[in-house]
Order: sequence, then C-alpha cells, then structure tokens
Amino acid sequence: MRLTSIHTYPVKGCHRLDHDDAFVHPWGLAGDRRWMVVDADGVGVTQRETTRLVGLHASVRPGGLTLHADGQPDLDVPEPADGEPVPVRTFRSRTFGVPALLAGPAADAWLGTLLGRPVRLVWLAQPTRHLAAEDREHDTGDQVSFADAYPLLLANAASLDVLNDWLAETGEEPVPMTRFRPNLVVSGAPAWAEDDWAGRPLRIGDRLFRAAGPCDRCVVTTTDQETGVRNKEPLRTLGRHRNVKQKLLFGLNLVPLDSGPLAVDAPIVITT
Repeated sequence: MRLTSIHTYPVKGCHRLDHDDAFVHPWGLAGDRRWMVVDADGVGVTQRETTRLVGLHASVRPGGLTLHADGQPDLDVPEPADGEPVPVRTFRSRTFGVPALLAGPAADAWLGTLLGRPVRLVWLAQPTRHLAAEDREHDTGDQVSFADAYPLLLANAASLDVLNDWLAETGEEPVPMTRFRPNLVVSGAPAWAEDDWAGRPLRIGDRLFRAAGPCDRCVVTTTDQETGVRNKEPLRTLGRHRNVKQKLLFGLNLVPLDSGPLAVDAPIVITT
C-alpha cells in the first residue's frame, strides 16, 4: 500500500489544494481548515447549506492566506494578531464553543459577496477540543482544527472503484474522489479494507497515526466540487450498500500520533 495523494482545505468547505508533501501536526495537516466562515450566531457555514463554497479558492502563505473566486479580486487576509476571541461552533448542535479570532471586515465583505449573505471569517489560532472526550472511541479529541470531528480523513482508491461499479450497475455516472474531500488517498489496499483498521496504528512513511473509525457521509458528497451542481449520488448508493446503523460510510478518520513531514508515495503499514 502507498499514499497516492495529499489534500488540504484552508477554509472549511472551500476548494481543495493538492500537495506532493505536507507537515503533520497533532491537529492535522499544516494549513488544513484553520479558517472557517461563520454566520451571525458563530456557527460554521459549510457546503451542507451552500454549494457556493466550491467556488472559494484559498492559498496559504506564511502569516495568512489569499482568497480567490471568479469575478472577484483576490484578497490577502493576514492571520489576526489581536482582538477578543469569539466562541464559534462547527455545527449548531455542538455544545463546545471554540475560541477563534475575527479576520476583519474586508474578509467578511468579500465572502458575503461570494455567498450572498452576511458572514464572518474566523481563524483558529489554537486547535482545540470540539467534542467531549467520551464521544470518541479512539481519540481524546483535545486537538482538532475546524474539521468536522477528527484531524484527518483517509480514503481508499479501491473502495471508490467498487462504489463506482455499483453506480454503473444502476446507470449512474461515476464520481471522483474529490466528492469525499479526503486529506490522504491510499492505493494498493483491497476495497473496504479500511473497515478493519479502526483502533489500529497506521504508519505512513515515517508518520504514525491511529485509525479512529469510519466516516459517516453527508450531502456534501452529492456536490460536484468543480461546479457546485448537486444530485442524489453517491449517497443513494451508499445507502443501499454501506448503511451501518443509519450511517452511510466511506473513508476512515485518522488521529496523528506524532508530527513531521509526509510525502506522496510513502509506504503504508497497518500494525496490531
């Protein structure tokens, strides 16, 4: 098995960045989901509610990022250096308020134009806890970015191949891996092998991770990540073949156990 691609999403819900290598932190990959768009209540605005986020491109630079979108001038946004932190939540149902810093009115106005609604951009200066420790079976959850729940998401190329075979059987078009917005994609493993990795250590190159269990998928997977067009697949097919306790599973959550560089083509070893 080998690592075939690496991806980050600088602003939660934005278009992906593809990498040949990345640095692994306890909270996830460097530059991954440290920024989030929030509504007036401090709740994250994601692709679940607006597909316009697929048009948001963000490039990371030292000390900040640059926002890009068709029809709008690029905007340079520095990491906030001061100001009173505001409590934000990745989802309305979350009880933990994560302290974040406001990016400022220029970023808010730029994103408001893109999304067609009043929003704010916030930066997570210190990755921290989103969920209670007892909510996690294989992770204490004390350091997470603005990811939904876990620091990283891994996907298996062979599992996507099988899913696309199922789609073809019903006359549906195949879907690309981008629909699942993974951080790491692996090849050389049998389809759905990742189901058996939960709780086990994984070594990818020189980096050690713990598999924290399968990922329950949502409506974002039905959104074309280039156009924003949304339909019913692949959720409908996952519902027929990958429905476990009312959760539609694809991909594997990971927790880093150490820090350091990681590169495409690194070998992968699953241990006990």
